[in-house]
Amino acid sequence: MNRPMSILKSVLVLLSGSIVLSSCFLKGSSYPTSEHPGQMSTATGLLYNDEDNNGYMVRPYEGQPAAPNMVFIEGGRHVMGSFEEDVLTWRDNIERTVSVASFYMDETEIANIHWLEYLHYLQDSNSIDPNIYQSALPDTTVWVSRLAFNDPYVAHYLRYPGFRFFPVVGINWTQAAHYSNWRTAAVNMKLSEEAGAEEDVWDGQGRVPLEAGFYIPDYRLPTEAEWEYAAQALIGTQWLDENQTHQRLYPWDGHATRNPFGKEMGFFLANFKRGRGDYGGIAGKLNDAALITSYIYEFPPNDFGIYNMAGNVSEWVQDVYRPLSFQDVDDLNPMRRDGWLDPDSTTKGGSGTVKAYNNKKNNPEKWTSLITDRARVYKGGSWKDVAYWMSPGTRRYLDQDSATATIGFRCAMIRAGSNF
Repeated sequence: MNRPMSILKSVLVLLSGSIVLSSCFLKGSSYPTSEHPGQMSTATGLLYNDEDNNGYMVRPYEGQPAAPNMVFIEGGRHVMGSFEEDVLTWRDNIERTVSVASFYMDETEIANIHWLEYLHYLQDSNSIDPNIYQSALPDTTVWVSRLAFNDPYVAHYLRYPGFRFFPVVGINWTQAAHYSNWRTAAVNMKLSEEAGAEEDVWDGQGRVPLEAGFYIPDYRLPTEAEWEYAAQALIGTQWLDENQTHQRLYPWDGHATRNPFGKEMGFFLANFKRGRGDYGGIAGKLNDAALITSYIYEFPPNDFGIYNMAGNVSEWVQDVYRPLSFQDVDDLNPMRRDGWLDPDSTTKGGSGTVKAYNNKKNNPEKWTSLITDRARVYKGGSWKDVAYWMSPGTRRYLDQDSATATIGFRCAMIRAGSNF
């Protein structure tokens, strides 16, 4: 081999070795992480877990604990808004680009059996406050109709075992929020007991501190942006990772409500009302098997692995309703929480202005509005809705203390730390 070629090969070997070393360094293998913070502070040099010198305790951490029934949803850019034709001309959800942080969402709607479990534990603590149990009872009269025979649902839908895994209804927004709080406490109590049995992590007040990493973040209602992002489930539909080739009219590809592929061809993909008086079709193979609500795993999940993001029941979200939220909210994790930025209405002969949507005093016109800080958004179509409402961008609202036979809910949770 001649000398110039030998030198060239040596240089290439050295370069490739340096590239490998630099790539390992750039990947951060030598940097501290949440799971491996090191033995001392990178800010002060003081030792962690140094009991002799009252050092700061850094507990082992293996990542956010798994939360029951939760599916991970990787966040990202999202075109939020109504992709369906605005037949009602509401124009309250015009398309715009937002970004949503990674989060978790329930795989299914909260079912009757989950709510009965909740009532069971509340009844155990009934001696503390009897009103708590009573306030958590669903309104079973939502099934009542003077011109229909829905009486069996009033007595049986919530408690009869045949309906165990049907979505709970008759739940208002306030009750759903309280359930989320209880669920957090219940899961964290179990995690605390497991942690305490393994090592001494309890603080002086008999609690596991949040810094220990054994707790899950709070269960809560999803924001409207999170719900819509999860319903669209556009993961894997990008061209060259950045170019979105299409939107989805429903939480599945295509503009039809029946499955166009394979052995399930012709079967419905959601539980909804097909037309006036038609809740399920003629009895037989292609009937959707549900005149009212249905089994929470009945229809195929979307690409995030979440069931019934269209049809079955509509679902409460956190946001208060405003028709102009699309132009008011931030473009990062958007949510409307109160009457901030509501338009002002100058009163005749008054000393100032009042918020137009919440005006109960100094109102010479004597008008009333249903749009208040108690008006909460609910998303998605239900068993009683036509297909139009199954499009994720559609939105409606109801007072937070109202309940119907068509609205249920599911919970969400923040992804604390890495987005992956």
